[in-house]
Amino acid sequence: MSFKTDTQTLEDLNLLGKPGRESVFNIYNRTNTRGGADILEHLFLYPLSDAEAINNRSQTIQYFSREKLAFPFKSASIDSAEVYLGMTDKRTMLSHEDNNLSRKFSQLIDADNGYKLIYNGIIAIITILQDLSDFIEKIISSASTTPFQTELEEIKSLLANRDITALIAEKNLNKLSYAKIADLDKLLRFTILSKIKEILAFIYQLDVYVSVAAVALMYNYIFPKALHKDEHTIDFTGVYHPLVKHAIGNTICITPQSNIVFLTGANMAGKSTFMKSLGIALYLAHLGFPVAADKMEFSVRDGIYTTINLPDDLSSGNSHFYAEVLRVKKVAKELGANKNLFIIFDELFRGTNVKDAYEGTIAITEAFAEKRNCMFVVSTHIIEAGEVLREGCANINFVYLPTRMDVNTPVYTYKLESGITTDRHGMIIINNEGILEIIRSRKNKTIS
Repeated sequence: MSFKTDTQTLEDLNLLGKPGRESVFNIYNRTNTRGGADILEHLFLYPLSDAEAINNRSQTIQYFSREKLAFPFKSASIDSAEVYLGMTDKRTMLSHEDNNLSRKFSQLIDADNGYKLIYNGIIAIITILQDLSDFIEKIISSASTTPFQTELEEIKSLLANRDITALIAEKNLNKLSYAKIADLDKLLRFTILSKIKEILAFIYQLDVYVSVAAVALMYNYIFPKALHKDEHTIDFTGVYHPLVKHAIGNTICITPQSNIVFLTGANMAGKSTFMKSLGIALYLAHLGFPVAADKMEFSVRDGIYTTINLPDDLSSGNSHFYAEVLRVKKVAKELGANKNLFIIFDELFRGTNVKDAYEGTIAITEAFAEKRNCMFVVSTHIIEAGEVLREGCANINFVYLPTRMDVNTPVYTYKLESGITTDRHGMIIINNEGILEIIRSRKNKTIS
């Protein structure tokens, strides 16, 4: 079964973001090539759902991080190779018959843009192959006990091809004759093109490993350990939001005996940020990527669904409340398919009146409590619902984010505590901003 999520979740967690805006993807995208960036984006869209596969990818990236390996190729060489290999029209292939007198004059050869593209592309590919051979020779011993060894053996087999071996052994690249270039052009673009593309694909994957490993070193991220899905456990230690400056880490463990986290706290206490930090860490962990935490172990999930910034469905004429109902219905269908899911709901039914929200929060959370194979994080301002649930459900972990008052100024710790908070400081914030005074100061003014 593949890992499932949806657009709402990707947007809630800001995983891919929009062009020009900060996103989780942008943190990890330090790739040197377009091919590497494409692979990284594909990985972001398709998390793994097998513990062994996750741990193997994680261990490979850990190896690159531990060895502090840098990308061993020049971006200009990769660009030249890509442009050259994109010239697939056979009419552009060099031939010996074209080696006329005018081509023998170097200044005229330099002026021939088509020839220059071909020449530069060939030199770039040979240089790339030589650099790759040197890189593999450098790491082959240290990588022998890692999962990356399998990929190394595959690429070594490709490089052992007779034609490619000859290219790696090529010397004096700046003195290749026109005839030699013509032979190489036929070889690279029309004889062993598929093998060259396989090698470039390996290099793009290498680019991703180097990029993500560098992020782990730069931000001191840790590598989670994936556990079998049947354990139904996630242990977050010091997890924090990677896009929040000076973020505060929190620790929480979710098990079948406490598979629902019921979160309360005043406005601005950090509830949404905390929930997003859990969702982001778990999603990235299924990629085998390092995460913003001190330690993390997790049972593999079949998917993750969040409802944090649910938009109104104005095009259908639906109210915000009905959009919430439809979202709960969608999640309910996923739960009914016997999947091991991680679910986040930020303020269930905030779009309706307090009475309906109270009753709905209790009813839905009680239904969630029956799904011991799944994990839920539910936040609410309706603390009375928490008191009812405390009496009826033994598998709910009640936590809150506190607010300390410094005279009339709320101070937020952003550190989880056990229990249900009664903190409500909305009117204090309104009064601190002087909103009522602003309104009253103008009520007697007439319009001129």
